Amino acid sequence: MSHYFIGLTGGIASGKSALEKAFAARGIVVADADLLARAVVEPGEPALAAVVAHFGAGVLQADGRLDRAALRVRVFNDDDARRALEAILHPAIRARLQAICVAAPSPYAIAMVPLLAEGGGRAVYPWLHRILVVDAPAEVQRARLMQRDGIDAALADRMMTAQATRAERLAIADDIVINDGDLDHLVRAADALHARYLALAAETA
Repeated sequence: MSHYFIGLTGGIASGKSALEKAFAARGIVVADADLLARAVVEPGEPALAAVVAHFGAGVLQADGRLDRAALRVRVFNDDDARRALEAILHPAIRARLQAICVAAPSPYAIAMVPLLAEGGGRAVYPWLHRILVVDAPAEVQRARLMQRDGIDAALADRMMTAQATRAERLAIADDIVINDGDLDHLVRAADALHARYLALAAETA
């Protein structure tokens, strides 16, 4: 079981996934909030039952699975509905993240939470020992996002604006990786952080 936990976050197209893979390649367990957001609404999960109780059976497909498109329509441009959905899903996701991290066989574990700054930061993740932010200049993010998703600059800018600002993310950071270079730079950063986290985990053992 692990007892030392790192929160990994960053803006869209900042390089979170590449850094996640670098830690995983070093044998570190990474719990991914985006994957768990799907897992907690699988048929039979309490969170799915709560979503249906609040929004009605119209958000289910014929096979009993969540109709994500229908749910998006319900919460689009409706802040109250979005907040209600978040109040159901976020605690379930956080609980699953913590459970995976605690059960991890690695010396420390990482909780990858793309919207950590937007979701309340340390206040809702008090069990995190450190927060690692992957940061990239806005122009680099925009270029990566346009290339990755095949979108124009205007849409890329809207997607970036919908998230926390760089300043808001950096304000909660204990460690920062500036990802404006190539993959080798990210790998070297992961090596240095891995050594630091191993030492910190050993100190608290």
